[in-house]
Amino acid sequence: MKPLNSECIQAFLLAVERRSITEAARRLNLSKSVVSKRVSDLEREVGQQLLLRSTRNVLPTDAGLAFYEAASDSMRRLADAVDMISEDSNGLRGELRITAPVSLTQLWLGDVIAHFAAAHPQLHVLLELNDRILNIEAERFDVAIRVARLPDSSLIARRVGVSERVIVCSPGYIDKYGSPASLDDISAHKCLCYSNVPASQTWSFPSSPHGGKPRKLAPPSVFASNNGDVLRNAAVRDLGIAILPTFIATRDLIDGRLIQVLPDERPEDDIIYAVYPRSPFTSHKLRAFIEHVRLALLVCPWDQLATATPLTESV
Repeated sequence: MKPLNSECIQAFLLAVERRSITEAARRLNLSKSVVSKRVSDLEREVGQQLLLRSTRNVLPTDAGLAFYEAASDSMRRLADAVDMISEDSNGLRGELRITAPVSLTQLWLGDVIAHFAAAHPQLHVLLELNDRILNIEAERFDVAIRVARLPDSSLIARRVGVSERVIVCSPGYIDKYGSPASLDDISAHKCLCYSNVPASQTWSFPSSPHGGKPRKLAPPSVFASNNGDVLRNAAVRDLGIAILPTFIATRDLIDGRLIQVLPDERPEDDIIYAVYPRSPFTSHKLRAFIEHVRLALLVCPWDQLATATPLTESV
C-alpha cells in the first residue's frame, strides 16, 4: 500500500474535529468540494468509509473514529518533530491548543496568554476555558493549566506558580452571625464549598500558627459550586464563609466587600501547573509557552496588588 496523502489526512481530521466539511474547508482556506474530494480519496485508499455525511454535519464511523485517534496522534507528533528542529527565523508557527480554568484565566491569565500570542503572530493559539479536569490527550490539547494538588498520572506536570488561599466572608455575614474565633468554631457557621473534586470539599491547614498539628475540616456546606467566582459572589452576598484563592479574593478584600477570617490560619496552597502529554520530545512552542507563563507568575500580579494595598481582616 502506498503512503497516504498527508493533505487528505489533514482534511479528514479537521472534518471530524469541526463536525463539518464546510468548517474544515474554511480552516484550510479551501473550497468545500476540494476538502470533500480529499476525504473521499482517503476513504478509497484505506478501503473503508470513514465519515457519515448529512446535510447538517459529519460524524466518524467506527473505523473513522479508530483512524482519527491514531492519525491525529501521529500528525501531532510529526508537527512537533518539525517544530522542534526548525530554525525558522520568523518565530513560532503552527497551532497551540490550551485549556485553562475559567476564573484564573478571565481574571489574570488571559492577559498573559494574549501577550504570548501577540509576540508570536504566526502561531495560532486556541484557548478553551473549562474547570473540569479534561483528558487532554483524548481531546488533543497541547497543554492544560491546572490549579490543584495533582494525583499521579502519565502526564508531565511542571510547576509554574503558587495559588495561596484565604478564609473569607462578607462584613454583612459577620454582622448577622459573628466571626469564628478559631477553626473549631467553623462547624457552627454556614460554609460555601468548592464542588469540582471531592478533595476540595475538605478544608486543609498544613500547620497551626501556634505550632499545632495539621488540621482537616469537613465544613457544613449551605452552598456549593464548581466555580470559584460563583462562590465569591455567594460570599459577597452574605451567604457564608468560604476558602478562596487569592487570585479571586484579592480585589474584594482590598475594596472591603470581603473580610479575611482567622488570618493567622493559612489554608493549604494549591499549585499552578502546566500539564502536558509525555513525548520523546517537547515542541519549541510548548516549551516557550510554559516558560512565558512561569515567568509571568514568578511574582503573581494579584500578590503585587495585595502588597500595594493592605487587605481587610476581621476584628
